[in-house]
Amino acid sequence: MLELLTEKFSHALEKLTNARKITEKNVNQALREIRLALLEADVDYRVAKDFIKRIREQVIGKKAPKNLSPAEFVIKTVYEELVNILGGEREDLKKGTILFVGLQGTGKTTTIGKLANLLKKEGKKVAVSSTDIRRPAAMLQLQRLAEKVGVPYYEFEEGLSAVEIAKRAKEKAKQENIDYLLLDTAGRLHIDDELMEELEDIKQETQPSEVIYVADAMQGQTALETAKAFHERLELTGVILTKMDGDARGGLALSVKEVLGIPIKFIGVGEKIEDLEVFYPDRIAQRILGLGDIQSLIEKAQEVITEDKAQVMATKVITGEFDLEDLREMLRMIQQMGPLDKLLSMIPGVAPQLKHIKVDEKQFKKIEAIINSMTPEERRNPKIINMSRKKRIARGSGTTVSDVNKLLKRYEEMRKMMRKLQKAGGMPAIPKMPKMPRFPFGGFKF
Repeated sequence: MLELLTEKFSHALEKLTNARKITEKNVNQALREIRLALLEADVDYRVAKDFIKRIREQVIGKKAPKNLSPAEFVIKTVYEELVNILGGEREDLKKGTILFVGLQGTGKTTTIGKLANLLKKEGKKVAVSSTDIRRPAAMLQLQRLAEKVGVPYYEFEEGLSAVEIAKRAKEKAKQENIDYLLLDTAGRLHIDDELMEELEDIKQETQPSEVIYVADAMQGQTALETAKAFHERLELTGVILTKMDGDARGGLALSVKEVLGIPIKFIGVGEKIEDLEVFYPDRIAQRILGLGDIQSLIEKAQEVITEDKAQVMATKVITGEFDLEDLREMLRMIQQMGPLDKLLSMIPGVAPQLKHIKVDEKQFKKIEAIINSMTPEERRNPKIINMSRKKRIARGSGTTVSDVNKLLKRYEEMRKMMRKLQKAGGMPAIPKMPKMPRFPFGGFKF
């Protein structure tokens, strides 16, 4: 996600960091590269122009604070301006009826299913309904998604108008004390007056708490112009960007708030029902600058690792009781957190290098197969594994003796490293699950 911007920004700012002296000339050169990167990423040209202008006004001719080097001062200013154009503070989704609008083919119906799943996980009462009477398949798709997520789908008799369906769905949601009614609408072009009037009538009838425009992030400025037309007719309250995991260059994400004045609420980052993320402007800014996203990484870890489980695992590591069963459990946790390349992109400094890293997640499966082929005694005490046992384990896991040897060698290296850290006093007592940190930037925090 946003690899192009990350690479270009990192390259431009790295020159400043490595410069012996920060001058107006090399600052202007870095800003020129950043401006070209923004335009190449399909950011609205006025947004790019104003962005560079604001940074230039804040850094050229100004003295850096005492706790910052000149280079850090410039980078910090770039970060703050990135957060601003991405929307500043995150805005929560208001409870009530959420009306979803947009073009056909942007992933609107799928996004509603993903959002229903996310809200349900947060303990909210959610229901969904569709007013797309022109495409029964779209209604059926949403119904199937609702069944998969485990939330009610409000279905009504045939022959009702889209407006009447919306009205009845809202009444039913009110009766059932639903927190969020997610209301799908037919995809339409903004130049189709009849369909746009239908949307206006649905909005008038339901008085939604939010009117969300679903946009394909890969469409760039085209999507922005269409969103602008919808905004003029419906007064949008937010945007959800889909396909942010593809080759989206990021231009739409960086333009929405500045051009439309409304926030991005969520982003779609994959095809699975779980692949919808809350949009945090500060975290996206960190990713663009190659600083990773520690907060999101921690949250993903907390989804699959309870604090009690983390405490038990940490205690075993510290006391040297970490065995192959624990290694298998750790690998399973990592896989539950999502694709490894996405996790790596959240680690500071790794994202710019991701294009050079080939992640073979099949290795996880191979390691797990080898460990599964061992007896419980062998997993707890690998020292008893002799050649005949290795041959049996290799046959049982569909691997080779060489593969078994490599796993045992790496496991032993891990144990030695842990013992060295413990003797050197480098291992903490028993680490707690980390709280959400304020993100450190170089030698300072903000």
